[in-house]
Amino acid sequence: MKAALIALFLFAFGVGLVFSMAYVEKPVHQPQALSAAAEESLQGQSAFTDVSLLSQGAIVADIDTGAVLYKKNADTQLPLASLTKVPLVLVVSEVLQPDSIITIGHDTSYNSKASQLLAGEEWRTSDLISYTLVASSNDGAQTLADAAAEPLQAKYPQAQNSSTLWRMNDLAKSLGLTSTYFLNPTGLDVSSTQSGAYGSARDVAKLFAYAAKTAPDLFVKTATSSIKITAITGQTARAENTDEALDAIPGMIMGKTGLTDLAGGNLAVVFAANGKRYVAVALGSTEEGRFTDIQQLTAATRSIGAEAPAETP
Repeated sequence: MKAALIALFLFAFGVGLVFSMAYVEKPVHQPQALSAAAEESLQGQSAFTDVSLLSQGAIVADIDTGAVLYKKNADTQLPLASLTKVPLVLVVSEVLQPDSIITIGHDTSYNSKASQLLAGEEWRTSDLISYTLVASSNDGAQTLADAAAEPLQAKYPQAQNSSTLWRMNDLAKSLGLTSTYFLNPTGLDVSSTQSGAYGSARDVAKLFAYAAKTAPDLFVKTATSSIKITAITGQTARAENTDEALDAIPGMIMGKTGLTDLAGGNLAVVFAANGKRYVAVALGSTEEGRFTDIQQLTAATRSIGAEAPAETP
């Protein structure tokens, strides 16, 4: 009997020991043990804590590494409006040299942001590109698209319908912009229910990063408040920048506005901060809200001063 009790005790002790070992409490990781990447991620999140945007979609990313600092509905497909003029300029520049001459086919629309271009005037391609981007001129965009159509058709025999528009969509596809497509070269609404172009904030960030890295000279004038250009035929024209947030963004490299009934207010910029280059995109805001949205995003970015979290757009 005594031997049996001893055996039962030893069995119970052994089971209890095994049971307790299975539930030994694991050590808690202290904050100072976080990796550098995790600390940088927390810093990025903290910098954007107070950001409150009107935009339906937005993103901030490092254009050299692709690291994302901030995003809001970054993959939602939204109307692009005149952000469309950036891929237009990229494809036009493939076949038209900066000093090649373009003749204005008809009088352009006059508005408070730009002088009117008149039929018969001859302009250097580089000047017409700058005018179109800075003033966000739809007539300028259509003129560029028409001028590039024939040489683009020669370069891309497979192009269908409008070769300029085809190449814009082909470029978007080659860059992996899965939410992006263009129905016209200006971004103007096609109807009351259909925009002239669509894309996501993430796609726009990729597009602007590509533009800033591969063709910065095409967009340098978009970082200035106004320009004055002179035609081969002697006329002069001026254009004021449609980006009203320009002076509030230190380190501005390039930018483009967009505004239509369907798109609302859009704005995308590339800027330098903390020794790096970033792209900030705001889509689907209001006419004025796009400017305050981008100011919030760029200011938050400048406050970080550290590497972004390792998510790629």
